[in-house]
Amino acid sequence: MRDYAQLQEILAPIISDENVQDMKNYIQHGSITTFEHCFSVAKLAYRMGNAVPFEVDMTILLQGAMLHDFYLYDWHELGDGSHRMHGFRHAKRAANNAVTLLGMNEDVHSVIYSHMWPLNPLRVPRSREAFIVCLADKCIALHETLFKR
Repeated sequence: MRDYAQLQEILAPIISDENVQDMKNYIQHGSITTFEHCFSVAKLAYRMGNAVPFEVDMTILLQGAMLHDFYLYDWHELGDGSHRMHGFRHAKRAANNAVTLLGMNEDVHSVIYSHMWPLNPLRVPRSREAFIVCLADKCIALHETLFKR
C-alpha cells in the first residue's frame, strides 16, 4: 500500500472545509462526484510528483489538484445559463473560488487556472506542479468516463 501520510497532512485542512465538502453534491463523470474526482486526481498527482526526477512543491501540487474543479455547481444543468461552455470557463471559476473561499496563493491559482490546457490553448501550465495536475486530471477523467459509468 502506498504511503499517503504527506497527502493527508497537506489536504486535511482543505478537505474539512464546508465548501470543499459541498463538492460531494455535484456529479463530475458518470456517478463520480466532483469531490471524488478531485481526490483521485490529487492521489495520482501525488504519485506522479514523487516519481519524477525533479523537485516538486507537494503543497502547491496537492492543493491545486484537490481544488482544480472547485467551481461549486452542477455543470450538467443549464441553470441560469452561467454553466454554458463549462469546459472553457470552469477553471477560472474554480481558481477564483480557491483564492476567495480558501485563501489559496497565486501558485495554486495558476495550477487550477491552467488545468484545462490544451482545451484552453492560451492557459499553458507554467510550472511543474501545473503540468502534473493537468496530466493527472486527463488520466483520471478518461478512466472515469470510460470505466466508471
